[in-house]
Amino acid sequence: MDRRQAISAMLAAAAAGGSLTAGAQTHSEHGAEHGAHGAHGADDHSKYHDIKHEKLVMLAYPGMTALDMLGPHHMFSCMMGAKVIIAGQTRDVVTADTGLKVVPDVDFASCPRDIDLLLVPGGLVGTTAAMKDSRLVDFVAELGQRSKYVTSVCTGSLILGAAGLLKGYKATSHWISLHMLKEFGATPVKERVVFDRNRITGAGVTAGMDMGLAVVNMLRGEEYTKMVALLTEYDPVPPVKAGSPETAGPKVTNMLRDMYKGWIADTEAVVKRSSHG
Repeated sequence: MDRRQAISAMLAAAAAGGSLTAGAQTHSEHGAEHGAHGAHGADDHSKYHDIKHEKLVMLAYPGMTALDMLGPHHMFSCMMGAKVIIAGQTRDVVTADTGLKVVPDVDFASCPRDIDLLLVPGGLVGTTAAMKDSRLVDFVAELGQRSKYVTSVCTGSLILGAAGLLKGYKATSHWISLHMLKEFGATPVKERVVFDRNRITGAGVTAGMDMGLAVVNMLRGEEYTKMVALLTEYDPVPPVKAGSPETAGPKVTNMLRDMYKGWIADTEAVVKRSSHG
């Protein structure tokens, strides 16, 4: 049994127990409907709903941070009926910053344009290079204008900014690059996940899992999201609490800033050129 089948079975069990809330998806992998009639009959909040068939496109580019994509990819793939598509400039293997190899499903030319969600992952030098790639930025701009929802993880929001998709929006990014969003006319917000109309941005790397679950919650409802969270056993307990400058403290934060000062300077220059060009 794969994860979609498992969720289908859980939904059926929830329906049998009368616990489904309005809008929950109750189809099995084979399209059979499951539902529950509450005390008020067919007109109450537990109703049958057709399964959704969203198209979600995730951008892949050399040097991206693998977890920025893989965290949301896993959550999105748990949505029954949804089609998750990885798009690269070509169908050639894309090497992430950790060396992980990703094979795109489509290239830019063959990527569908009638999509429901676009996700842009972040990275370090890979993201900076991506912002200088006019073909990639134009592709993101085109899909961003067509997509119902535009999302990013980590420094992927810088690419959204370079594509002109964040002007007038609140957004977040990795803490080390958050201040750069102002150059694109965005309002930087230091939060794990930021919603502003149809723009959904996640903070650094691991926040992509939170953002992925937030999208599932938006598209499938709370009951479904709880099942995805339980299926993935998403209940993190890190051995240290240091995932933000505030919790890591000034010593560790300043060490990292110093380590990446070259990248920060280079990327700030690219951001400035992109925002004026």
